Amino acid sequence: MKITDEDQQLLSVLRENARASTAEIARRLKLSRTTVHSRIERLERQGVIDGYTVRVHDEAERGHIRAHIMITVLPKQMAAVVAALHAMPEVRALHSVSGPFDLVALGVAPSVAAMDELTDRIGGIDGVERTTSSIVLSAKFER
Repeated sequence: MKITDEDQQLLSVLRENARASTAEIARRLKLSRTTVHSRIERLERQGVIDGYTVRVHDEAERGHIRAHIMITVLPKQMAAVVAALHAMPEVRALHSVSGPFDLVALGVAPSVAAMDELTDRIGGIDGVERTTSSIVLSAKFER
């Protein structure tokens, strides 16, 4: 997959608002609507654009607790642990990382008690050796 500078600019606009109209994107990038439409279709066909999603405004989840949950996984248990975490809707993202932990999950729960219960459930998954959590105080920006 080759991504040009123009593709990067298009992807940047879509990251800000994936529902932006082709006409709006074309105006921002100073391109024709046909060119924008063709590039989006090509990026989708090539698998560069893997899908579209919804970002929920902070106000909609006001009071919810967000935490990075670092997870150490026992050898040969990664696939089962990932599948178990994927089944938990409170786990919004999961990343494989280098360093002392194997995975970092982003957990979102409506209260401290619910976050405590989530981390206990994660720690109870077969193959999870240890968890460590850090509560997110604020997001400075997200893309």
